[in-house]
Amino acid sequence: MKVNDIAKHQVGLCETHPAAAEGVRSLLAATEDMECAWVSPALIVAVQMARHHRPSALLLDKALGQQAVLTALQELKNTCPTTGAIVWGTSMSEAEALRLLKAGARGLLRKSSGLETIETCLRTVANGSTWLEDCVFRDTNPLERAPRSDLTIRESQVLELVEQGLRNKDIASTLGIRPGTVKIHLKHIFEKTGVHGRYGLALNGLRERGLLSASRAN
Repeated sequence: MKVNDIAKHQVGLCETHPAAAEGVRSLLAATEDMECAWVSPALIVAVQMARHHRPSALLLDKALGQQAVLTALQELKNTCPTTGAIVWGTSMSEAEALRLLKAGARGLLRKSSGLETIETCLRTVANGSTWLEDCVFRDTNPLERAPRSDLTIRESQVLELVEQGLRNKDIASTLGIRPGTVKIHLKHIFEKTGVHGRYGLALNGLRERGLLSASRAN
């Protein structure tokens, strides 16, 4: 069978800047396994198109607004779970990344990424996996971190609950300790793991459990 005879992954684009949309369209056209199904600057139209055509991946512009994108991700997850949503933007904090992932995003990407990185992200998500650009992590060298075995039993319990998205008050209630004690445990966890910030811990937990495929920024 010829490569051209193989069904290509359909990718939808919801992008507000025509030049960026055309760049991604040209990138997809140069691949053998993916093609652009449509381009729309309107989020509501993109979601409707995704529900109707069920593309393998849908690239969403973060500039459309955080709440609007979060709502769209949740709708896509409920109505067309086979479509992998990728959110890309000029910048992205750990807090934003975690919210987007929890809402259903399967890919996070910077608009300043190189063409090879963008193509890799699109292909990975189109094939059913999750992909996160490693620049979202403040500490991008996990090999230098202390192993989790260095944590005490209580610190490991706190870390697990932080990775689940619980707040200090909820962690304290679950473990039967004071919120102030949770803060002390978190301080020790930050020092031992080399990860700073509860969002960083949550994201790193996802990556260590193999739920995120990450690639270093160019």
